[in-house]
Amino acid sequence: VNFDKSADRFDIYLDEKKVQLKEDKTNPDIISYGFGEYRTIQDYPIRGRATYLHVRKRKWLDKSSNEIFSYDWDLSEFDGTRLNSEFVSFLKEGD
Repeated sequence: VNFDKSADRFDIYLDEKKVQLKEDKTNPDIISYGFGEYRTIQDYPIRGRATYLHVRKRKWLDKSSNEIFSYDWDLSEFDGTRLNSEFVSFLKEGD
């Protein structure tokens, strides 16, 4: 969404895409409902600069129940790779 660069750091702003789960795509009561707050995660340095990821999970509204929810992210594709534990914790939490 946005990228800021200074002499000593990179700030990368990311928003979850507007993609519904397969079972929700056919349900007209499930609509996008904005975003949660940005969570800041310090990532590995890039080219000697501190790197910060500012990530927001999308919120969804079920109009039939007035429930606001966020999807859990499937991390199985990252098996065998190294992810920052703070980032993994953020991905697993609900808003």
